[in-house]
Amino acid sequence: MTERNTHEKIALITGANKGIGRGAAEQLAGQGTTVLIGARDPQRGEEAAAAVRAAGGNARAVALDVTDPASIHAAAKQVEKQFGHLDVLINNAGITGSGQVSPAAANDQVPSSIDVDMVRSVFDTNYFGVIAVTNAMLPLLLRSPAPRIVNVSSHAASVSINSDPDGFLSGLLPSAAYAPSKSALNALTVQYAKELRKDGVLVNAVAPGFVDTDSNDHTGVLTVAQGAAVLVRLATLAADGPTGGFFSEEGPVPW
Repeated sequence: MTERNTHEKIALITGANKGIGRGAAEQLAGQGTTVLIGARDPQRGEEAAAAVRAAGGNARAVALDVTDPASIHAAAKQVEKQFGHLDVLINNAGITGSGQVSPAAANDQVPSSIDVDMVRSVFDTNYFGVIAVTNAMLPLLLRSPAPRIVNVSSHAASVSINSDPDGFLSGLLPSAAYAPSKSALNALTVQYAKELRKDGVLVNAVAPGFVDTDSNDHTGVLTVAQGAAVLVRLATLAADGPTGGFFSEEGPVPW
């Protein structure tokens, strides 16, 4: 008789109480993964986890502020104590720096007039937070037979697309905070992939697309489920899957 595989697949998603992170949590839970809903607000995290469970999935809330070292340390200890390992880390938590993206808010990001403190706060979450969370969770990921890290980026991170005067982002105002923070995240993704390739950890960045979420005042053209699909696909790659890449649902995105 073949011994049953009892490995419980565990995925942690930061900023997962709403939006694309929540969508990815629902889809992964639907596939049988135990999903840990990372959220700064414990109550909102609990509510999101309860909703996933009500839909038939297995989810738990984890209080996690990616800018707070003590919070990150406590979250890693909680995962270790409850599960002993981690299979998937989706670094989804992020901020625009301007609140909801509107023409007036976007104007706050123009390089020549931007508040440098805003840039620091955006990088603190979108870049430094990813390093802090990834490094805290890495020992747990290395206990997995198939560790995966997915960093949620944006088409706005693409230097190639942004530098094309006729490209589809040409109408967007310049950004000295959000877009560069995601470009830096892409570069960081490549470096993690380079370091962890020998350990079988697949690390990729994703551009979910223009998804209907709070951050764009619900003007996006894609549903949350559609935007989350690429996160889930890269979180569940086979061993021969890519690493160190930048992908949308349509395929590779130019750097």
